[in-house]
Amino acid sequence: MKYKIVYDNNKNIIRLRAGKYAFSKEQGYGLSKTLSEKKGIEEVKVSSINGSIYIKYSCNKIKILKYLSNMKRSDLTESEPTVDEISRETNRIYINKIIKRIVSRYACKFLLPFNINKIIIVCKSIPYIIKGINSIKHLKCDVDLLDATSLAVTLAKRMYDVSGSIVFLLGLSEILEEYTVEKTKNSLENSLMININKVWIQTDDGKEIQIPFTKLKDNDKLVIRTGSLIPVDGTIISGEAAINEATMTGESLAVHKDKGKTVYAGTTVEDGNIIVNVDAINESTRINQIIEMIKKSEKAKASIQSKAEKLADSIVPWNFVITALTYLITGSSIKAISALTVDYSCAIKLATPIAIISAMREASEREIVVKGGKYLEAFATANTIIFDKTGTLTKSSPHVAKVISLGELSDDEILRQAACIEEHFPHSVATAITNEAKKRKLSHGEELHSEVEYIVAHGIVTTLIGKRTVLGSRHFVVEDEEVEITKEKQEIIEEHIDKYSVIYFGIDGVLEGIICIDDPPRDEAKEVLCKLRKLGIDNIIMLTGDSENAASTTAELLSIDEYKSQVLPEDKAHIVEEIKSKGNKVIMVGDGINDSPALSTADVSVAMKDSSDLAREVVDITLLRPCLDDLVTIRLLSQQMLDLINSNYKKIVIFNTLFMLLGLSGIITPAVTSVLHNGSTMLIGLNSSRSKNFNNLKEPIIDV
Repeated sequence: MKYKIVYDNNKNIIRLRAGKYAFSKEQGYGLSKTLSEKKGIEEVKVSSINGSIYIKYSCNKIKILKYLSNMKRSDLTESEPTVDEISRETNRIYINKIIKRIVSRYACKFLLPFNINKIIIVCKSIPYIIKGINSIKHLKCDVDLLDATSLAVTLAKRMYDVSGSIVFLLGLSEILEEYTVEKTKNSLENSLMININKVWIQTDDGKEIQIPFTKLKDNDKLVIRTGSLIPVDGTIISGEAAINEATMTGESLAVHKDKGKTVYAGTTVEDGNIIVNVDAINESTRINQIIEMIKKSEKAKASIQSKAEKLADSIVPWNFVITALTYLITGSSIKAISALTVDYSCAIKLATPIAIISAMREASEREIVVKGGKYLEAFATANTIIFDKTGTLTKSSPHVAKVISLGELSDDEILRQAACIEEHFPHSVATAITNEAKKRKLSHGEELHSEVEYIVAHGIVTTLIGKRTVLGSRHFVVEDEEVEITKEKQEIIEEHIDKYSVIYFGIDGVLEGIICIDDPPRDEAKEVLCKLRKLGIDNIIMLTGDSENAASTTAELLSIDEYKSQVLPEDKAHIVEEIKSKGNKVIMVGDGINDSPALSTADVSVAMKDSSDLAREVVDITLLRPCLDDLVTIRLLSQQMLDLINSNYKKIVIFNTLFMLLGLSGIITPAVTSVLHNGSTMLIGLNSSRSKNFNNLKEPIIDV
């Protein structure tokens, strides 16, 4: 590749220029990706417009230059843009749109003959007037009707300068809103990407092996169990399952599917185990689903946004009343037009959704995915927060503290068999058991057991070495599966359980042993709960399926107001309903399949980073970082969003009242009132989109 060095600070930044036709836009993305993967290159920016290549590095510069010099055009590969590249491209497109609009406005005004400029203003007014006519057809007295009336009256009075200002500023406001929405879509699309690293497949000889998702190919037999996301389009070849297809159909109830039925990427297995023949691994299909989810999230408007839109439209009739009264009292059409061209509704209707969208964008940039503005509003005003314990308040990487044999099997054999069963399920306790087995170098073969059945929030049943084997909570193993615990075994259990979560292991109706899981609270948990109290959360509650010992220990360590232990999934949902019925607004935070009913019931739900696929599917907010501190960030950000909206209301009332009074008194002309009104509307909208509105996320001072 031929290039010239256009900037070199001889430290860590160099800029090269290869020329306008050196590579296409897609090849530029590929070049950026290739260079970014090189050791010592920290940042790359590539532009196909002029062949510019910006490189920030911490390695030998000569090696970079030599690599580029040896690169041939045939070495350039096409690639998809990264999030940063999409963001830069979006910025460039909309900056160009704004510049083009400004240049066009003043070029027409000062360079073209008046008659031609007049025709252009009329043509640009037509779309807005058509919107107003549609409002009349649907018997609506809204902002569109007000804008259309302002344009129609000023055009009829041949006040073309006023009409031109209205059209120009309305156009800039539209570009601003479109830009903010597009930026947010890009951020959310990246955050909502389905990320699957590894999958289980069934080989031709019936064994199950785990492979990277990238190695999956058409006609592979994909094994999908309860709680897992389906990453491909395919056909069920064996098994049956209840599948949540909300991302595809919007239907919240799971659909039963068995052999011969089609399943789709992005849907989730709520219950059951299936083997799917891979029909399509289509990246674009997944992206389309994500975009559709984003569109749905836009529809999930905050009630404050709906109120703002209703308020905006309700003000419009008063604008017409004031205009009519002004004309009747003063007889001055100029003053009446001044009243008509100043309205409160336009700014209210524009600034509120931009503030909400901007808050969602800021959340996504902090690795917090919010599926709709109404969930931010609910989070800001909630007074009660309910936590699951395991993997939420406690560390997402619990570990095995003890393995205690209560029968003929050794401790290691109990752990080995438990790991063989647990490795198929996405839960922090299952991961702890399999990790401990690996640590002790306890291996097993897939031929050990037959089909594994997972009973949500209870445990697992399988046939292991020809025997019925159960693994799970005391309620499941002892009460549901009727595994006997003798008095002697109970005494041994009581000696060892202490503060641990206990997993019971039974074979053919006999309790063979227990596995004690140490699951201490997250380091930041107590401080986060204190901060949430300072931010207006009155009630902090913990619901867990764990033992009383484990639950009381955690509640005491974190100073939790109220807790309930050994709670079943359906009971969690009932408890949430009961708390809501007392007039509380509830946030529910969880991470497991067993939390899904309660998450769906709460006013606003939050899933942790390592949550099950099903939990992430049903929640309103997802944390993409493994820490509870982001709950404080959401609370602060959502409260600042409401503060910004209320501040906008005050500014809109003050500014527009002032402009209207100046217009009615004749101090300023309709042209000036129009410019001031539309200009202030645009500036308020622009201010609502600024990141600085949400930079002051100061945490409350606390004494822990």
